[in-house]
Amino acid sequence: MSKTAVITARVDEATLQSLDALAESQERSRAWLVAKAIQRYVKEETEFHSFIKEGEDAIDRGDYLTHEEMIADIKSWKLGRKRVA
Repeated sequence: MSKTAVITARVDEATLQSLDALAESQERSRAWLVAKAIQRYVKEETEFHSFIKEGEDAIDRGDYLTHEEMIADIKSWKLGRKRVA
C-alpha cells in the first residue's frame, strides 16, 4: 500500500463551492480532486524548472545565440537561406 499524507489548505468559499460542484459532477471526492490537482501542479512545475535549468546549463556552456545572431537567422529564413555556423 502506498503511503499518503494529509495536507490542510485554506480556500475561499467560492473556490470550495466550485470544487464541490466539480467533485459531484465527476462523482469524485473533494480529496481526490485536490490530490489530482496537486499531482498535476507538482509535475508541471518540476518539468518547467527542469526546462529552465536546461536553458541555464546551455548558457553556461556557451550554447546559445545572441539577440543579433537570432535576428540575422530570422532574416535569413525569410530569404530562404540557412545560417552558417
